[in-house]
Amino acid sequence: MTDLIRSAGLSYYPEVARSVGLDPKHMMRKVRLPLACLDKPDTPIAVTGLRRLLELSAEASGAEDFGLRLAERGGLTNFGAVGLIVREQATVGEAIEAFSRFIPIHHDGMKLDVTRNKQTVTVTLHLRGRQPAAPRQSIDMALGSVHRIIQSLFGSDWRPQEVHLHYPPPLDRKRFREFYGCRVTFNAEADSILLSAHDMERRIPSAHPLIASYLRKRIEAIETRPASWEEKVDEVVRLLLAGGDCTVERVAEHLACTRRTIHRHLAEAGTSFSAILDAQRADLVVQLIDDPGRPLADIAVQLGFSAQSAMARWFRGHFGCTITAWRKGARPLAATAA
Repeated sequence: MTDLIRSAGLSYYPEVARSVGLDPKHMMRKVRLPLACLDKPDTPIAVTGLRRLLELSAEASGAEDFGLRLAERGGLTNFGAVGLIVREQATVGEAIEAFSRFIPIHHDGMKLDVTRNKQTVTVTLHLRGRQPAAPRQSIDMALGSVHRIIQSLFGSDWRPQEVHLHYPPPLDRKRFREFYGCRVTFNAEADSILLSAHDMERRIPSAHPLIASYLRKRIEAIETRPASWEEKVDEVVRLLLAGGDCTVERVAEHLACTRRTIHRHLAEAGTSFSAILDAQRADLVVQLIDDPGRPLADIAVQLGFSAQSAMARWFRGHFGCTITAWRKGARPLAATAA
């Protein structure tokens, strides 16, 4: 199953890529990531595509700390609603627990385990993937981002006790010590950050309990991420239709696969791309035609029809009346039931 991540994780990619002599658009085309996702931070993209981009960028530029450079520029804002709820918790401990619980909403292949003893709290990163362990740049970006978020709750003077990384040491260990501000152990059993148990009780001055409660209710409503191929294709189709650029090829780009793969998995699930597209069109079209000032020709283009007449025929077949009649209040029983 293809894991997805919000494209906000790439917010600083163009800046970092240029700083090491790379053309960001060229690199993204190489790994077939949609360029439009740079302008839309909530766009779901395949984790495999992001991983290939990071590894290829590090290799092409010679910057073995490429993942750290991305983490260095990021912060809570890169995590959307998850970042907001973390920021509003009363203590650092509650913030870390909230981050651990809700991170799959941002990245459904990422998991954080938080374990405690009397002196130490260990935050361990797990990135799901086909390999025994995720590629190094992805680990650096993810664990580095966790470090930056915890640091933002304390202030720039805070340092963890230790950082453990499972992969062999890089050529420049100093860069990692400077980034984390503590001892960094390589060839470790896991990828983790160790901090003092006392740190977990630190109050967050900017926290607002009412906002935290409101955000928690909102985020709990969307806590379950799409798990099946059908659900993930449906999510991407809904987003791309709203932007007026939805084809099976574009969906395949976001899921880092081929159109044939999409058709095969959907057939196994007893549905098809056309059925999902048709259902999402039906949901969106009734919202768009409710605006009498919106030209029908523009709506047809956004929904991917070849012409306004094609949309008109589809609408009548789907809803049992014309668009004009619908705008006048006609609601056939079959359409209402659907």
